[in-house]
Amino acid sequence: MVKIGIHGSTGRVGKLLIENLKDDKDVEISVLHAIEEFTFSVPENILITNDTNTLLEKADVVIDFTLPKGTQTLLEHALSNPKPLVIGTTGLDEHQHNLIKELSQKAPVLYSTNMSLGVAVLNKLAALASEALSDFDIEIVEMHHRYKKDAPSGTALTLGESVANARGLLLDEVRVSGRNGIIGERKKDEIAIMALRGGDIVGRHTVGFYNDGEFIELNHTATSRDTFAKGAIKAAKWIVGKEPRLYSINDCLGLS
Repeated sequence: MVKIGIHGSTGRVGKLLIENLKDDKDVEISVLHAIEEFTFSVPENILITNDTNTLLEKADVVIDFTLPKGTQTLLEHALSNPKPLVIGTTGLDEHQHNLIKELSQKAPVLYSTNMSLGVAVLNKLAALASEALSDFDIEIVEMHHRYKKDAPSGTALTLGESVANARGLLLDEVRVSGRNGIIGERKKDEIAIMALRGGDIVGRHTVGFYNDGEFIELNHTATSRDTFAKGAIKAAKWIVGKEPRLYSINDCLGLS
């Protein structure tokens, strides 16, 4: 039976991971990494630790939903004790992405800014539309709850990369994240990614393609964080035994 460790077990997704894994007959929770106290009950006889090395030693695979600094600490320890990782933390910087790439040379690592099947398909559809509708303007809007700390969302940035790559563009060179004042006309290759925050919105992403006389909008709405937890568990089961390299959720779902 696959032993799963959870990094970020006291968070919102961590709670859902624990609940979904309670009755899973294919895997078991072997260790929970926690720095803060639990505000909910956890199954008895599960090891709880604040030591990252212990987390890695007691698990066959670790699921990580934390903050960028927490993910960085996990990656730094995993370089000395390589284990399969499934990482869903967003807002990572260049150094942290480089750590993921470095670890993926020693162990299989699946990194995704969104673990849902629907978003994986949305990325595919958005890339297809971007290439086919090459003269259409692209605007991406994402909406999340008031507590989300990074903006734009990792999912929105991934969508932006998908549509930019489909047109042979680099997102960093064409991305616009805000408009204000007399800014002039919209540039042809401009790709806007706008972030809205409020209430308890789990997540909504819209990729719009706009032309004279017509437009197409592709939407994905997450109505529960359970979607992300279930996707991460599916990925954790899938990645055990894989060759060391960097994987995406598309690999896990057979969409690559």
